[in-house]
Amino acid sequence: MRGRLELDVTYAARRPWVPRRAQFVTWTSAALSGAAWANAARNAVRVVVSVRIVGAARSRTLNARYRHKDRPTNVLSFSGAGMSPDGRNFLGELVICAPLVAHEAKMQGKSAAAHWAHITVHGVLHLLGFDHGHDAEARKMTAREIQILDRLGFSDPYA
Repeated sequence: MRGRLELDVTYAARRPWVPRRAQFVTWTSAALSGAAWANAARNAVRVVVSVRIVGAARSRTLNARYRHKDRPTNVLSFSGAGMSPDGRNFLGELVICAPLVAHEAKMQGKSAAAHWAHITVHGVLHLLGFDHGHDAEARKMTAREIQILDRLGFSDPYA
């Protein structure tokens, strides 16, 4: 079966509220929809994504090491190894900071589920090659996020 998602979720932090694996599957699948999914799934039996939920200290350490920013961040995206001999496409890994996502949701007046969905979609789009380093790229990525989240029943995260 081509294009099937294999999602590995690990919890190094469970508080504050953290979504269940099924929610991550829904959000990741939505982000992998359309042409992006077709490209990721091309010649792949399964597309593999890992999600690791961490606390603020681990997020800060990873952000300092890989982005040279000495503070926790809501999501880090690490590209995967790509196609393996067994036909799986290792797309990459998301590292999501549970306390920061909870704090951001509260500060932005959003539901926890809406913000978790947004952060997950945002991270998966990075794994697919989207970026927001330049204005044109940011507009394209933002538009895609809004479209995906709307299909999931969430409002515009930037409004």
